[in-house]
Amino acid sequence: MSPVVKIQDLHKIYESGEVPVHAVRGVSLEIQRGEFIALMGASGSGKSTLMNMLGCLDRPTRGTYELDGINIDELDRNELADLRNQKLGFVFQGFNLLARTTALENVELPMLYGRHRKVSMEKIRERAMHCLEIVGLANRFDHFPNQLSGGQQQRVAIARGLVNEPQVLLADEPTGNLDSKTSVEVMGVFQKLNDQGITIVMVTHELDIAKYCRRNLILRDGVVVRDELVADRTIAEEEMQRIKAAEAAAKLTHQAKPGS
Repeated sequence: MSPVVKIQDLHKIYESGEVPVHAVRGVSLEIQRGEFIALMGASGSGKSTLMNMLGCLDRPTRGTYELDGINIDELDRNELADLRNQKLGFVFQGFNLLARTTALENVELPMLYGRHRKVSMEKIRERAMHCLEIVGLANRFDHFPNQLSGGQQQRVAIARGLVNEPQVLLADEPTGNLDSKTSVEVMGVFQKLNDQGITIVMVTHELDIAKYCRRNLILRDGVVVRDELVADRTIAEEEMQRIKAAEAAAKLTHQAKPGS
C-alpha cells in the first residue's frame, strides 16, 4: 500500500531578513496509513514549519510532497485549499472554536467551506452529530464553548477535524492548554481514533504525551535526527485508571485524618 504522506528532500528557507533562515533542511520521510506519529523538538527545531507544510498551510522552498498520491507542487491556490479541506483535519492547541456557535455548528463548519459541496444540510448535520458521538459529546451538541470544559472543547475540535473524513489528522500541541488529567482523557480519544485506522500526526514538546503515540520523529536544526517506534507505549485507558485510583486513595487518606 502506498504511503499517505511522502516527502523527499524537503527544504523551507525564509528570506524575510538579511540572513536567510533554513528552517527545514532536506527532510525525507514516509507516513503509512494508520500511523500515530509525534513530531518533537525544541523551539526552533523546525517541527512547526514541517507541520505547516504537511498541512498545506505553507509550501516548501524545494523538495516534493505527495499527500494521498497527489503532488501538492502541481496545485494552484484554490486546488490546494480544496485538498486541505478534503484530505486533512486540524486540531489546535487553542481549540479555535467559534464562541457564539454551538458544538454541533462548530463541527459542521469544514463541510460548509468546500467549493464543490454537494451534501445536503441534513447529511452535514447527521455527519457532525456522528463525530460528536465518536468523541463522547453527543449530549453536549447544543452547548456553546463557554459552557464546556477545556477537555470538552478540545474534543469538539477533534470532532470538527474528523467531519470531512480526512486522510490525515494533524494535531498541533493539542494538550498544551490542558491539565494533566484532561490531557490523558484527550490522548485516550486520539488513541481510540488511531485504533480505528485514522492516521494522526501530532506536534508536542512533552515526552510523556509523545509516549501515547506509536512513532516519534525528533527534529533538531531542521533535520530529523531520530525516527523510532515507541517502546513501552502509554495506554490512556490504563493511565486514567491509575489516576482515579490515586485520587480515591488520597481522598480516603484525607478523610482518615483526625479533625478532617
